[in-house]
This record gives sequence, C-alpha cells and structure tokens, in this order.
Amino acid sequence: MLKSLFIKNYVLIHELEMNLAAGMNTVTGETGAGKSIMLGAVGLLLGFRADSRSLLITEEKCIIEGHFQIKGYGLESLFEQEDLDFSEMTIIRREITPSGKSRAFINDTPVLLETLKQIGEQLLDIHSQHDTLLLSKTDFQLKLIDTEASNSSLRLDYAKKYQLFKALDKELVAIQSQASELRKEHEFNLFQLEELEKLQLHLLDQHALEEELELLEHTEEIKLYLSQASTLLDGDDFGIETSVSQLKSVLAKIAGFTDRLKSFSERAQSLFIELSDLKNEVQTEEESIEYDPERAELVKQLLSDVYRLCQKHQVSDLSALKEFEKQLADKVNAVVHLDDHLNEAQKKRDHAYQQLLEVGSLLTASRKEILARFTSEGEKLLGQLSIPEAKLEIIMEDTAPGISGMDHLSILFSANRGIPPQELKKVASGGEFSRLMFTFKYMMAGKTSLPTFIFDEIDTGVSGEVAKQLGVMMKQMSAKQQVITITHLPQIAAMGQKHFFVYKQAGMSSTNSNIKELQSEERVLELAKMIAGDRPSDAALTSARELINH
Repeated sequence: MLKSLFIKNYVLIHELEMNLAAGMNTVTGETGAGKSIMLGAVGLLLGFRADSRSLLITEEKCIIEGHFQIKGYGLESLFEQEDLDFSEMTIIRREITPSGKSRAFINDTPVLLETLKQIGEQLLDIHSQHDTLLLSKTDFQLKLIDTEASNSSLRLDYAKKYQLFKALDKELVAIQSQASELRKEHEFNLFQLEELEKLQLHLLDQHALEEELELLEHTEEIKLYLSQASTLLDGDDFGIETSVSQLKSVLAKIAGFTDRLKSFSERAQSLFIELSDLKNEVQTEEESIEYDPERAELVKQLLSDVYRLCQKHQVSDLSALKEFEKQLADKVNAVVHLDDHLNEAQKKRDHAYQQLLEVGSLLTASRKEILARFTSEGEKLLGQLSIPEAKLEIIMEDTAPGISGMDHLSILFSANRGIPPQELKKVASGGEFSRLMFTFKYMMAGKTSLPTFIFDEIDTGVSGEVAKQLGVMMKQMSAKQQVITITHLPQIAAMGQKHFFVYKQAGMSSTNSNIKELQSEERVLELAKMIAGDRPSDAALTSARELINH
C-alpha cells in the first residue's frame, strides 16, 4: 500500500507530503484546488508521460516520491526478474529536469519507464473520471471477467504463448520474404558462382602469378644477364672467384702473426664460400630458365580473368574475390536448403499456434464458466446502489487470437424493467456509468491482491442514499485493500479513516496548491461546508458530526 506521497514542483504544487492510512482515505477540496493534480503526480509513479511543462518553477526539477509497503503481495519474483533489490518498504521516485528529461528510480536503482509500469501496475489501480470509457473496451471487460475467474496464471501462460507464437510467426514471414528474394536472385547468383568456380580461385595466388608472368615475359633478358654474371664470377683468367681464391691464399700466410691478421683471413674465407654459393645458384638459375610461350599465355589469361572479375564484382584483389565467391556459395546453398529451413520454421510456428489454441480454449472455457455468476453478482451490487431493475448480459464471441485471448466480449446493460440490455453508451446515464464502474471495481477488489485502489470522483452523478451506500462499499473494500477516494460528497468523505483537504494559497506572484490532514473539529467543519456551504449552520455541523459518528 501507499504509505506516503511526496510531491515537489509539480504543476501548482510547490511541495506537499501525505502520510496515508492503510484503510480508507478521503480527499476533498473545491473544484480546481488541485485534487486531480495529485492524481497526475501519482500517475507519474506508474510510468505516465511527463515533460517540462509539468514544472511549477521551470528552473528547478520536479520530484514525485512514493513509499510503498509491499510485504505479502508476492512481488519478489518480479523484482528479481527486473534485477532490482526487493525491500518490504519500496521507494519509487520520478524526477523531471528543467530540460524535460525524465528519470525513474526504484529503491534508488535507475529503471526504464517500462519497468516502472510493470511494478506500478502491481501496486495501484487508479480510476479517473474518464475511465468510464473503459467500460466499452473489450480488453477491460476481459480483465473484469478474468479477475472474477481468478485467471491470472492462465492468462499469463496464454500471454507468453501468444508472444512466442507472434515471434515465430514474424520469423517465418521474414524467412519467406528472404526466400522469395533469394529465389529471384538464384539463377543470377548461380551463373556468377559457376564463372568464379571455373577459375578454381582457391588454387591461385595473385602475387605468385604476377611474379611468374614477369619472369616469363623477360626470359631472354634475364638469361643473358645471368650468363654475364656467371662469367664474372667464374672466368678463367679474371673471374671474381679466382681472384678471391688467390686473396684467401695470400692472407692465410700471415694469419698466424696476430689476431687481427687472422680475422682478415677468416673474412676472405667467408667471402670465397659466399661467392662459390652465389656462382652455383646463378648457374643453376641460368640453366633452369626456359622460355615457355604456352605457360606465359596461360598465366597471362589467368591474371586477365582475375582482374576482369575483380572489376566486375567491384573488389580490390584476388583475396576479396575469394570472399565474394564464398558469399555467393552461401546464397546458392541457402536456396538449396531453403525448403528444409522453411519447413522447420513452419513446424515451429504451427506447434506454437497449436499450444496457443489449447491454452486459449482453457481461458475461454474458464471465462464462460463464470459469466452467469458475474452478471448475477453485478446485478445484486447495482441493486444495493439503487438500480434495483439492473440487468447485465455478456455476449462472448470467438475471435482470432490476440494478446488478451480468443474472445470478443460485450457487456450489455439495462437499468429499467422492460428495456432489453444494450450497449452501455446507449442506455447508461452519467450516474449509472459511475455506479457500474464502481461495481466492477468493487468486484475486482475482492479477488485481487492489488494493494491500493484510487477513485477520482467515482461518485459523480449520485447523491443521497446512493452516495452513502457507495461509501459503505468503499469502507468494506478498505478492510482488505487501501482505498484513496477524491470526492465531493460528505457521505463518502465522512467514512475515511483519514481525511485530507486540498486548498489553494495565493502568494504575491503565484498560486499554489497544498494539502493538510484534517483533525476532529476541522473535519467536522469541512463536512458541514460540503453539506451547507461556506457558512454552515448549527444543523449542518450537527449533521456532519452524525455522519462521522455513524
């Protein structure tokens, strides 16, 4: 339940704090004093939209903070799922900066608005004056029936299976779309792949081929220079090798005199060995080089094909061309195995759909089972609220699976004998709408673990004995759940365990809304004013005391 509410710099509220009772809390005040502004602030704790226009002082941030006692409501798993620290006294805070940026916190941990909504929906149910429109919405009507039938776990199971089905259905559609595109491109991709495969790119090395072609195209020139080099190295009279051999012999004769002279001899020996190796390699290379016009033409053609395909497919070199070939092969193979992939995706989707239908059928059966009980209980409660001839009828029709089930629901109503039940908007007056909505909320309250119900002028259009009975039923609700009700009726205001009064304060430059908890005589005076106006008579004061005492 909501233990306390702190609001700062929000619309007309400079700063206020409310400490609420566990039972029934009533909020009164003149029209426009700011009662619904407080309701808007509470809505921010539930993840409603906010912007900088909500700020009273535009240079300061807005803070809304609620302290919730959540022991015994089974929310531990939800907190664990959202990776939040669970605390029996949970603090939810919303901040709006002057720039319009909104931040949310649960137990001082920053959270997304989606998380805030998930947690908030388990803590509060707010009924505003505009919520009567919900009565004609199928989702709301299904929620009523599911609450009556205690379908929370079944509905959760259905929702999970629906989400799985939608995900698999989306995946199947994507695969089908991809398959269509792949099939369109298949023949072209296959042609390109075959063209690349003919070259056997995996066996080619572009750099090696370019070197080989260079060699083949200059064979005679290279052979000539190698021959000249061989002659220089191994000429009979003036060959470098002969000269170095003589040098080696001369230096060997003086090597024994000093270490330095010995090093000269060793270096000459190394030079002789290196020249000998170079001579042998040059001669071997000269003998091995043969002009091969066929090979030259083949290498030239291979490189020409590589360059042409690189340009055609807009890649830089053979390595990139090989990668492109791999991608083409993947696309071609994907089409080859496309039917298997499609069949597997179709099977998964169909299996999920079958499971969805099974759980949806159980949900439908559970709903049908309690329709008679729901309408009977609703008519009885409406009778207590001075609509003795009330008739409710529920028409449930099959529909395609949706997030809430496979049923389309219509709640029909008649307030008068002899008039058949019809759509609510056609037959219900404002007061009847209010009583209908309250009846449904009352029925929900008895079958849900929701900690707090907030009613914003749900008593609109009623008075007298009906108002009294509304108050009695709210009081009954508050035995199990916290009730906060904004009201203009003294009969209801008198029943609150705590009574809060909202008022405006006019300053030098601005007007602010504020709130205070009324005590004893203050409360009597406020109720008397609600009965008889700003200057209540002694009789009105007496009536106010009687309302409180009664």
